[in-house]
Amino acid sequence: MDERPQMTMTAVVLDAPDARELAAFYQRLLGWSATQEEDDWVVLGAPGGGAGLSFQTEKLYTRPVWPARPDEPQMSAHLDIRVEELEAASEHATRAGATLAAFQPQEHVRVFLDPAGHPFCLYVD
Repeated sequence: MDERPQMTMTAVVLDAPDARELAAFYQRLLGWSATQEEDDWVVLGAPGGGAGLSFQTEKLYTRPVWPARPDEPQMSAHLDIRVEELEAASEHATRAGATLAAFQPQEHVRVFLDPAGHPFCLYVD
Protein backbone atom coordinates (compact mmCIF):
# COMPACT_ATOMS: atom_id res chain seq x y z
CA MET A 1 0.00 0.00 0.00
CA ASP A 2 1.31 3.45 -0.94
CA GLU A 3 1.77 5.95 1.84
CA ARG A 4 0.08 9.26 1.41
CA PRO A 5 2.59 12.13 1.36
CA GLN A 6 2.21 14.87 3.95
CA MET A 7 -0.18 17.55 2.68
CA THR A 8 -1.49 20.67 4.40
CA MET A 9 -4.23 22.83 2.98
CA THR A 10 -3.14 26.41 3.52
CA ALA A 11 -5.81 28.54 1.84
CA VAL A 12 -8.81 28.90 -0.40
CA VAL A 13 -8.00 31.21 -3.32
CA LEU A 14 -10.58 33.59 -4.79
CA ASP A 15 -10.05 35.23 -8.17
CA ALA A 16 -11.10 38.86 -8.50
CA PRO A 17 -10.66 41.82 -10.83
CA ASP A 18 -8.54 43.41 -8.05
CA ALA A 19 -6.98 41.13 -5.41
CA ARG A 20 -6.20 43.97 -2.99
CA GLU A 21 -9.74 45.35 -3.14
CA LEU A 22 -11.37 41.99 -2.44
CA ALA A 23 -8.86 41.19 0.31
CA ALA A 24 -9.69 44.52 1.99
CA PHE A 25 -13.38 43.54 2.01
CA TYR A 26 -12.63 40.21 3.75
CA GLN A 27 -10.33 42.00 6.22
CA ARG A 28 -13.29 44.21 7.19
CA LEU A 29 -15.68 41.25 7.29
CA LEU A 30 -13.53 38.74 9.19
CA GLY A 31 -10.99 40.93 10.99
CA TRP A 32 -8.11 38.85 9.61
CA SER A 33 -4.68 40.32 8.88
CA ALA A 34 -2.71 40.21 5.65
CA THR A 35 0.30 37.91 5.90
CA GLN A 36 1.46 38.52 2.32
CA GLU A 37 0.71 41.39 -0.06
CA GLU A 38 1.83 41.78 -3.65
CA ASP A 39 0.30 43.74 -6.53
CA ASP A 40 -1.87 40.85 -7.74
CA TRP A 41 -1.81 38.52 -4.71
CA VAL A 42 -2.89 38.89 -1.07
CA VAL A 43 -3.02 36.28 1.69
CA LEU A 44 -5.13 36.69 4.84
CA GLY A 45 -4.27 34.52 7.83
CA ALA A 46 -6.82 33.12 10.24
CA PRO A 47 -6.06 34.39 13.78
CA GLY A 48 -5.93 30.93 15.34
CA GLY A 49 -3.93 29.41 12.49
CA GLY A 50 -5.22 26.94 9.96
CA ALA A 51 -6.26 27.62 6.40
CA GLY A 52 -6.56 31.23 5.34
CA LEU A 53 -7.94 33.09 2.36
CA SER A 54 -5.89 34.17 -0.64
CA PHE A 55 -6.86 36.51 -3.46
CA GLN A 56 -5.43 36.78 -6.94
CA THR A 57 -6.11 39.32 -9.64
CA GLU A 58 -7.60 37.74 -12.75
CA LYS A 59 -7.88 40.20 -15.62
CA LEU A 60 -10.51 38.03 -17.38
CA TYR A 61 -12.60 37.52 -14.22
CA THR A 62 -16.36 37.22 -14.76
CA ARG A 63 -18.77 37.52 -11.84
CA PRO A 64 -20.70 34.32 -11.07
CA VAL A 65 -24.50 34.37 -11.08
CA TRP A 66 -26.49 33.38 -7.96
CA PRO A 67 -28.69 31.47 -8.14
CA ALA A 68 -27.32 29.60 -11.12
CA ARG A 69 -28.92 30.08 -14.52
CA PRO A 70 -28.22 28.29 -17.81
CA ASP A 71 -25.53 29.85 -19.99
CA GLU A 72 -24.38 32.19 -17.21
CA PRO A 73 -21.11 32.07 -15.23
CA GLN A 74 -21.54 29.54 -12.41
CA MET A 75 -20.06 29.80 -8.95
CA SER A 76 -17.46 27.11 -8.43
CA ALA A 77 -17.25 27.47 -4.65
CA HIS A 78 -18.66 29.54 -1.82
CA LEU A 79 -17.64 30.25 1.76
CA ASP A 80 -19.70 29.15 4.76
CA ILE A 81 -19.22 31.34 7.82
CA ARG A 82 -20.83 30.26 11.10
CA VAL A 83 -22.08 33.14 13.24
CA GLU A 84 -23.65 33.38 16.69
CA GLU A 85 -26.31 35.97 15.80
CA LEU A 86 -27.52 36.03 12.20
CA GLU A 87 -29.08 39.50 12.19
CA ALA A 88 -26.06 41.24 13.75
CA ALA A 89 -23.65 39.37 11.46
CA SER A 90 -25.77 40.25 8.43
CA GLU A 91 -25.72 43.94 9.34
CA HIS A 92 -21.93 43.77 9.78
CA ALA A 93 -21.50 42.06 6.39
CA THR A 94 -23.56 44.80 4.72
CA ARG A 95 -21.51 47.55 6.42
CA ALA A 96 -18.32 45.79 5.26
CA GLY A 97 -19.52 46.00 1.63
CA ALA A 98 -21.46 42.77 1.01
CA THR A 99 -24.76 42.67 -0.85
CA LEU A 100 -27.63 40.49 0.34
CA ALA A 101 -28.52 38.05 -2.45
CA ALA A 102 -32.06 38.25 -3.79
CA PHE A 103 -32.51 34.49 -3.45
CA GLN A 104 -32.41 33.09 0.11
CA PRO A 105 -32.76 29.28 0.24
CA GLN A 106 -33.09 28.68 4.01
CA GLU A 107 -34.30 30.49 7.12
CA HIS A 108 -31.14 29.99 9.21
CA VAL A 109 -28.80 31.03 6.36
CA ARG A 110 -28.20 34.40 4.71
CA VAL A 111 -26.54 34.37 1.30
CA PHE A 112 -24.44 37.44 0.47
CA LEU A 113 -22.31 38.45 -2.47
CA ASP A 114 -18.86 39.93 -1.90
CA PRO A 115 -17.79 42.94 -4.02
CA ALA A 116 -16.51 40.62 -6.79
CA GLY A 117 -19.76 38.61 -6.80
CA HIS A 118 -18.60 35.49 -4.95
CA PRO A 119 -21.47 34.09 -2.86
CA PHE A 120 -20.85 33.42 0.83
CA CYS A 121 -23.22 32.19 3.51
CA LEU A 122 -23.64 33.34 7.08
CA TYR A 123 -25.41 30.68 9.12
CA VAL A 124 -26.35 29.69 12.64
CA ASP A 125 -26.37 26.10 13.86
